[in-house]
Amino acid sequence: MTSKPDRVVLIGVAGDSGCGKSTFLRRISDLFGEELVTVICLDDYHSLDRKQRKEHGVTALNPKANNFDLMYEQIKALKNGETINKPIYNHETGMIDPPEQIEPNHIVVIEGLHPPYDERVRGLLDFSVYLDISDEVKIAWKIQRDMAERGHTYEDVLAAINSRRPDFQAYIDPQKEFADVVLQVLPTQLIKDDKERKVLRVQMIQRDEVEGFEPAYLFDEGSTIDWIPCGRKLTCSYPGIKMHYGPDAYYGHSVSVLEVDGQFDRLEEVIYIEQHLSKTSARYSGELTELLLQHREYPGSTNGTRLVPGANRSKDAGNL
Repeated sequence: MTSKPDRVVLIGVAGDSGCGKSTFLRRISDLFGEELVTVICLDDYHSLDRKQRKEHGVTALNPKANNFDLMYEQIKALKNGETINKPIYNHETGMIDPPEQIEPNHIVVIEGLHPPYDERVRGLLDFSVYLDISDEVKIAWKIQRDMAERGHTYEDVLAAINSRRPDFQAYIDPQKEFADVVLQVLPTQLIKDDKERKVLRVQMIQRDEVEGFEPAYLFDEGSTIDWIPCGRKLTCSYPGIKMHYGPDAYYGHSVSVLEVDGQFDRLEEVIYIEQHLSKTSARYSGELTELLLQHREYPGSTNGTRLVPGANRSKDAGNL
């Protein structure tokens, strides 16, 4: 544990189960340094264990299955520099285990289904991100994981997704309205009628006029840019790469959108793109490309799901 922080920066990372939060959190740790970051999974604040949820006929997405009062009290205490005894939800047994002691750190990330759901907890956040995976991509990812790794049938996978859909739409999806950044993962527009979902289109929707946060931009701030970087300085195989940047509106808020469609062949060449990005909070030229090269094994390292989040971070956290 590092020295006790003078200030705790609280970041919320929200999204559905299986949407890539764990991979995203590894990138946050890479950006700021593992020793400065403590991650808390909000599943630990389930008030009903797996058996009880089944008895009550609710999913973990339903607020009735979660203790928001305890969540608020403990997250507030951490932000105030106090040590907490946090419960543990055991994903293997589905039971709630004895608590563990958590000390405050320079950056505390709360991740899970409900970071900005409760207004009190939302008010504590210094910065928030929502991972918004389109249904087409989410189904492809889940099919790939559950059929290949867990032996589930196609029908089983679709049934599981459909059973969660009402609660997801009611309680999880609306939270993106409150996020400072929404990271959307969409089907590519470079391949007509693509079914494999191996090539992705990634949008970073950045809310303007957020304190301590300056949206990243491509070439010229406030302009609308469509750019195909493939050529002499960036190797692109089929179907190529297309980037977009421009102003837009999202849930009534002014936003700046940065988009990458396609995937990179040679990560060391990504520095060519990085040189045309501004307000990335990178500590030195080439840092984003260097992080890509350090962790080639991370899922999404060859597409925008790795580059786009790295192109932006909270100024408050970035200055630590």
